[in-house]
Amino acid sequence: MVRIIPMASSIKPSLSSLRFSKAACFSSASRRLTSVHLGSAVPQLQSFGLRTCKFFKGAVTIPSVIASGNVAQASTVATQENILDWAKKDKRRMLHVVYRVGDLDRTIKFYTECLGMKLLRKRDVPDERYTNAFLGYGPEDSHFVIELTYNYGVDKYDIGAGFGHFGIAVDDVTKTVELIKAKGGKVTREPGPVKGGKTAIAFIEDHDGYKFELLERGPTHEPLCQVMLRVGDLDRSIEFHEKAFGMELLRKRDNPEYKYTIAMMGYGPEDKNAVLELTYNYGVTEYDKGNAYAQIAIGTDDVYRTAEVIKLAGGKITREPGPLPGISTKITACLDPDGWKTVFVDNLDFLKELE
Repeated sequence: MVRIIPMASSIKPSLSSLRFSKAACFSSASRRLTSVHLGSAVPQLQSFGLRTCKFFKGAVTIPSVIASGNVAQASTVATQENILDWAKKDKRRMLHVVYRVGDLDRTIKFYTECLGMKLLRKRDVPDERYTNAFLGYGPEDSHFVIELTYNYGVDKYDIGAGFGHFGIAVDDVTKTVELIKAKGGKVTREPGPVKGGKTAIAFIEDHDGYKFELLERGPTHEPLCQVMLRVGDLDRSIEFHEKAFGMELLRKRDNPEYKYTIAMMGYGPEDKNAVLELTYNYGVTEYDKGNAYAQIAIGTDDVYRTAEVIKLAGGKITREPGPLPGISTKITACLDPDGWKTVFVDNLDFLKELE
């Protein structure tokens, strides 16, 4: 739905508050009232709505706009808090994850035959020389799905070191791995319990080198359950995703033996919703992101307010909010502090597009 080719700030309220030192009080009053003798200035200034500022034996006045400036500043802070609070109440959901592949038909075959996904729709855009395919475990209006992009003539991409893996919940990890092996898939970790836990997991790779973590889990609404990305400052990233994206920190786990910490972020319990798994490896502050992984798309009721929230939280808007040419779907795009891209899509426009 959202193009992954590169696409093309907030106006901060200006506060009229004036900050005066004692000397400034004196010079401001004297400049404005040069025709008035200082000894008789006080009563006349008060008649103009000015209040007294005492700092010598005598008294001079300063504009009462200082007081109103403080009110304006407090109002601005309150407005910012309201906007940030709105992000947590906005109806948001992870819609799809977008990445590039070198052979679309081969990838579709592997995902449907080995991972049990369904091809939901396919769209060719010859004028811009690319094709999209949407795959997942249920309709796009209620499930998190994959959006594959094939660019004409490009058969290989660099995944980089920043992207981690996708997570898929399956009923039986061992049987799934056996099927994947039979279909020629690559298994990089055999089925077994996760270190320090009981959940059975395995890791596989598709033909483009994307890693998938298979998690043995009972029936779930959202089998495509995780996207793992590496970040350089976990606390900074958690704070940003809470404020800018309205996500909740579901859990955090440190593993000093293997020198990494993870944080699960999302819009609901991770056993029922797709979540973002942020990973911090001790001492690593930057990653090469390559050119294969593109972005996550998230639904919102208001892309314009979303852009304001992102700016307040320190994110970088890479596409100002507004409709896409041709289809009128309103979106906005941003980068988080680590440079990972996210696109926010208007909820109603998204549903109309699916029709």
